[in-house]
Parts: sequence; structure tokens; C-alpha cells
Amino acid sequence: MSSYLIGIDIGTTLTKGVLIDDEGGILSQAEEPCHLYCEHPAWSEEDPNEWWENTTLIISRLLKGVESKRIAAIGVSGMVPALVLLDRNGHPLRRSIQQNDARTGREIQEMKNAIDEENFFQITGGSINQQLIAPKLRWLRRHEPENLAQTWRIVGSYDFINYRLTERYSLDHNWALESGLYDLRSGKWGSELVALAGIDESILPTINSSEKVIGTVSSAAAAETGLNEGTPVIAGAADHVASAFAAGVWNDGDVLLKFGGAGDILYSTNYLVADRRLFIDYHLVPGKYLLNGCMATSGSLVKWFVRSFCGSDLTEAKELNRSVYEFLDSRIDNLPPGSDGIILLPYFLGEKTPLHDPVARGTIFGLDLHHDRYHLFKAMLESVVYGFRHHFDVLAERELPIRRVFASDGGARSNTWLQIAADVLQYPIVRVLKHPGSALGAAFLAAKAVGVVSRWEAVENYVDLDRPFEPRVEAEEIYDRYYKIYRNIYESLKPLFVELADVRNIALKQ
Repeated sequence: MSSYLIGIDIGTTLTKGVLIDDEGGILSQAEEPCHLYCEHPAWSEEDPNEWWENTTLIISRLLKGVESKRIAAIGVSGMVPALVLLDRNGHPLRRSIQQNDARTGREIQEMKNAIDEENFFQITGGSINQQLIAPKLRWLRRHEPENLAQTWRIVGSYDFINYRLTERYSLDHNWALESGLYDLRSGKWGSELVALAGIDESILPTINSSEKVIGTVSSAAAAETGLNEGTPVIAGAADHVASAFAAGVWNDGDVLLKFGGAGDILYSTNYLVADRRLFIDYHLVPGKYLLNGCMATSGSLVKWFVRSFCGSDLTEAKELNRSVYEFLDSRIDNLPPGSDGIILLPYFLGEKTPLHDPVARGTIFGLDLHHDRYHLFKAMLESVVYGFRHHFDVLAERELPIRRVFASDGGARSNTWLQIAADVLQYPIVRVLKHPGSALGAAFLAAKAVGVVSRWEAVENYVDLDRPFEPRVEAEEIYDRYYKIYRNIYESLKPLFVELADVRNIALKQ
């Protein structure tokens, strides 16, 4: 009799779940929306209680018609490193502060003044940037000291769900690695780094590797979800790591482009490579690593544009029984490369990699009176791919070869966007089909952890690959020139972004 596994993914805009068997079958999927709160400039927050409510709904749905005793294990993935403060009873003290939150410009500068950046790099393998946990903790100490004083434990997104499932605190090693509190050389929390964050190390749970079984489903969680009490739960995985693994990115030089709420670039390497402009992750396959680029906005930027400016398109698409994204694609397919002279900077929440600039802002350059929202929409899609190309430049500078390029997540459903990607990057782009994303990687990892599957390569049984989108030679030169302008726009505006942030902060205080 086949064993079943459940994978849950806590994403920026959706909580997703998948039920798989141990023979390559994806049996069912479910999802629930989550709300991203951006109530102040550069803020990005979510409600952990909503993640749990979504998880209980999704698991209940996945278990319909399934004997819960056949669930061999559960794996959870999610955004990293989200910051969740829990009180002594395990209740969130406030909304999570997300990894793409960019409120901590002042705190980042304070950290740069407090510790030598070269020393920080040698300890952590990364740079001082907006994604780190320490600047967020320093911000909380300054603005919400009462919440920080009541904090009993700090966890991430999927670690919170694991706590609700098992009543055990744990942090996945990739949360630790990306937090800026972790000593890469010792594999432990760095005392100097923890002190820099202004917290006591006791509020940081034990670090566990992704595949480790950290506990079992509690009686309370069993009652809420329908799971069997005692079902094993693993430490879980960062969403981008789980997604890259499930997509087949494990050979040296493989790249995954994730067209999700954020834009992720995952590069598989057999060697530990540190670069200040990128993040490092442990691969799910032991002994391998992932160089990780993450752009603050990608799909979330597209959703914002549609919500804000495309009301009539939503109506017309509905009348045609099409998604609004399919409808918009059809309107831009005949527009020339470069959107007839518009270049957009997609830094609507600052930018993470490779710039690490929390005060950078979204910019539209080259507008004419003949342009309309469809030109802007195409420019937005192009801007995300220009961001991907910037990461490819970093890999080239490090003499890291790119051998295969895959694409996944919601935006990869768009033929238009993938063709733009192939044209801008000048690499064939292979879409991963039948891929539930990170939830699949988490479910498979759970199967591997409890011995239901024995071979890492067996994950290939769960996904299919589409035909490659080939780069068009005629688009290469024009996109090269637009991309050069794209890079120069940021460099030209960089000092003005700083000045703008200062003026806005003054205005907000008045």
C-alpha cells in the first residue's frame, strides 16, 4: 500500500498544499490566499495566524477521501527569513516582518558603523542588508520595545507552522544562514552577531537541518487539521530551496528562475561560494549549495499593477472567460522589445540582491504621450527579467558557468514572459510543468526523511519539463542596449533615492 506525504508552502500571496504518494503521483492540491500588509512606506508584513488558518483548511481539504493514518510525514516550506515574535504561550505578538521589508535603512547603517563589513562577511558569508534579522530586531527595540520585551521565541514562517503542528520550537538551517546571526564556519549562532541584534540568544530555537524530524503532530493540531496524532514533521525548508530541488536544479551550473511574488534566482554549485551581492543556502542534497538571488518584487509588482490600473481589463477578460494575465499578454505580444522606449526599475520595496539597497524605489523612465498601460505592463515584465540578468552578470564575474535555465511558479505560466526572459538573457528557458512548487519539494523531503523514498533523483518522477523557449537572435542587440540603460538609470538615481528617503522621513514625522 502506498504511503502519502503532505507538503505545505507558506508563500507571500498564497498558502499552498500538496498531497503526493511515494510513486511519483501528485494526488491533490489546495491553496488559500494570504494578505500582504504594506501600510507604511517600505513595510511588508503578514499575519502568522492567517498562515495557520490557511494550513488547517488546506490539510482538511487534502485529506478528503484519504485515511489520515496513511500520511507518513509532513514537510513545510516558506518565505525566509521572515520574522515572527512569539510570547510564552506561542502566540504571535505582532504581524510578521517579511524578508522583503525595507523599513530598516537607519538600522542597517548603524550595523555598518558597529561592525567591520569584511569581518561580517567572513563570519556569515553575506553582506549587511535589508533581509537580515538583526536590523529588524534593532528596529523593534527602537519602535516596539514592549513587543520585544515579551518575546519568548523567534521563528520564521514555516517554523511557526511546525510549532503549531508539533508544539516544538525549531529553526531550519537556511533561516539561520540567511538571518545574519549565524556563524557559517562553526554552524552555530554567532555571539557577536546576536549581541549586535540586541537580543539574548535564549530566544533563538535550536538550528536543525531541513530533513530532520523535529517532532510529531500534537493532539491539538490533530483536532484542528484531521491529521493523525503522532505523524512525523520535519524541520522544513526555505521555499526557494525546496522549489529549486523539485524543479531538478541540482547539477553544477543549473539555474532556476522563480517567477513568484518575489523573483528568485537559484544557482546550484558543488562548492561553497560566497559573494556579498548574493545569499548562500544549503541545498537539500547534502554537500551541495545554492547561490541565491532574491528580488524584492516580481509577481507582487504585477499584481499591484493589475489591481491599481487594469479594472476594465479584468472585466473584459472575465467576459472572454480568460484570466486577466492571459488577456494582458495578448495585448502586449505585438509591442516591440523595450516597450517602445519605456524602462522600469522594479524596486517598489527597495531591492535585495544584488543591490542590497532598501531606499531604491520604483521608477518609470521614457514615458511619452502615446504610451498606454499595455506598454507599462510589458515594461514591468521586462524589468523583472533585467533584474535576473543583473544576477547573471554577477555569476559571470565569478566565472560560474550557466548550463541549464529552468523557470517555475505562477509567472512562468506566461508564454509571453518566458519569451521575454529568453530574449533578454539569451539562454533557452525550460518551463517546469506539473510543478506545485515549494510544497512538492517539502513533501518529497519529508518522504526522504522517514525513508519512504531512498533516492534523491526520484523527485524527477513528480514533474515534467516543457519545450525550451529559445532566444530570438533579432532581439539580442536591442535588449542589450535597453539593459545597459536600465543599469545606468539606477546608478544615476542612487544618490537621489537617498535624498528622497530623507525628505519622506521628515515629512512623515510632521
